[in-house]
Amino acid sequence: MTGLITVVTAMHEPSAHFLPAAYSSLREQKLPDGWEWQWLIQEDGESAGVSPHVPDDRRISFEQGRSGRAAMARTMALARAEGQYVKVLDADDKLTPGSLARDLAALTDNPDVGWATSRVLDLLPDGSTLGFDQDPPQGVLERGTVLTHWKAHDFRAPVHPATLFVRRDLLLALGGWMALPASEDTGLLLALDAVSRGWFTAETGLLYRKWPGQVTGQAAHTHKGEREARMAVVEARAKALAALKGWRFKAN
Repeated sequence: MTGLITVVTAMHEPSAHFLPAAYSSLREQKLPDGWEWQWLIQEDGESAGVSPHVPDDRRISFEQGRSGRAAMARTMALARAEGQYVKVLDADDKLTPGSLARDLAALTDNPDVGWATSRVLDLLPDGSTLGFDQDPPQGVLERGTVLTHWKAHDFRAPVHPATLFVRRDLLLALGGWMALPASEDTGLLLALDAVSRGWFTAETGLLYRKWPGQVTGQAAHTHKGEREARMAVVEARAKALAALKGWRFKAN
């Protein structure tokens, strides 16, 4: 086998019923000859309601652990990661056809690029979709591009962290996802942006499900004081990484 892609999913019980749809979108991915995926599902907590929805597939590994939010669940899953690359897939989202192959090509064709993202469509409860109107052009994202846009647009990045595809060694070097109650994926995205060039694919790579139980849709997610604190530490970390002399991703 030439290579392996590790797909990481943080789980909590209310979204477990979406797992079969996520699995279907992953199973339908077509990869180049010699490439395969493994799917690491890590529950944030130890309920009895997730395991019945985990598909029976030798490529899937399911574990549980102490509750600590999505950042901890994803980072704990990395203990089982064997792939050269790590792909994020939230339990309630779906990959589009060809998404993994496009991500893989972006990094294998551009060895000086450390991470890749792609266009997202919100998947609304009625089945319709809605796109983002500030996508960058397809291609390389120079270091600092994400932070500059994020600061100028009320802490909204130009690319979606739920589509992240990243070199595993770079992800580990940055410590995985930030230890925050939310925005942990944005924190990682800005850290990657500080030390490495990225890539954006203009073709839609993810359907981002909107539903009433979504964590980012709850009132606590937009609490002013907490949101300001999260954004402050995310920005401070990105700036500190960018200022470190010699701390840059370099291809082997």
